[in-house]
Amino acid sequence: MLITVVWVAYLWLFVGTIMKRRVKHIFVANWFYGAFIIAIALLHVVNSLAIPAGPMHSYPIYSGAVDAMVQWWYGHNAVGFFLTAGFLGMMYYFVPRRVERPIYSYRLSIVHFWALIAIYMWAGPHHLHYTALPDWVQSVGMVFSLILLAPSWGGAINGVMTLSGAWHKLRTDPILKFLIVAISFYMMSTFEGPMMSIKTVNALSHYTDWTIGHVHSGALGWVAMISIGSIYMVIPRCLGLKEMASLKMIDQHFWVHTIGVVLYTVSMWIAGIGQGLMARASNPDGTLTYAFVEIVKFNYPYYMIRFLGGVLVVTGMLIMVANVVRTFRQARGLVETPVLKPAAEAGHA
Repeated sequence: MLITVVWVAYLWLFVGTIMKRRVKHIFVANWFYGAFIIAIALLHVVNSLAIPAGPMHSYPIYSGAVDAMVQWWYGHNAVGFFLTAGFLGMMYYFVPRRVERPIYSYRLSIVHFWALIAIYMWAGPHHLHYTALPDWVQSVGMVFSLILLAPSWGGAINGVMTLSGAWHKLRTDPILKFLIVAISFYMMSTFEGPMMSIKTVNALSHYTDWTIGHVHSGALGWVAMISIGSIYMVIPRCLGLKEMASLKMIDQHFWVHTIGVVLYTVSMWIAGIGQGLMARASNPDGTLTYAFVEIVKFNYPYYMIRFLGGVLVVTGMLIMVANVVRTFRQARGLVETPVLKPAAEAGHA
């Protein structure tokens, strides 16, 4: 119930702000934010359907394979809309603002939006290959996952190509590094996901740490880095400043975080592929070559590397906290309108 209250309040603020806008055009970033809000609400409603059996108890309406299918329809769309759509909205707004150039292709951004919305909803069954789910449903999930590669990469290329003619800014702008490397991780994750949805690949990758590596390349690489870059842009403007207190600390954060994510994900890729190969290995008489404990032992060095990667990511966030504190201390006075100027107003400024 509390989630519902928060989400309705969020929708009210979002729609109300759009209704009060002073320009006719609605930038495509807001399309992604809107889809993010609506789709997450839809997911929670459908996934939480239940039959009341008292004031504090109810029974879910789903059971068996249907329950599994609904759960992964919810689970994968939580990735698709909670961890993708809103962050694509950040990409479409903050990358052009930071580069000070228009988005590479507005038409492509519209195609990206509608293709993503139409296709993403049906990719969930790829989490349930080789289960009791009907085989045709598994195949539908795989096919839609493969098709999903096209709009995902189309949108990512749109973001990267916005730097055309301004690539030199990457050498001196650490915030832009965060934004562009985030898109690179998005491209990597949205290639890896469809590949892992192929049944023969999934037979190797499922129930291994390869999946963990895939998830964290998206979560720590794409979601975290696009958010960090956006926050570094927003905070000083909300405080009436042009930039954060220290660009050098942002650059340090970028390298510490990037190295940490690479160590984390690559170690899990190697561990996961090794786990899958060891679990499938068999002797000529049909017995398993490796005991489970041997697979666990194989993981030790890779889990240590993952730990070091996680420590670096946390260290980077501590650097960010210190930089934010310094920025707040530099702020002077109140800011009447703590938002970025609309593009139309910025052009007349």
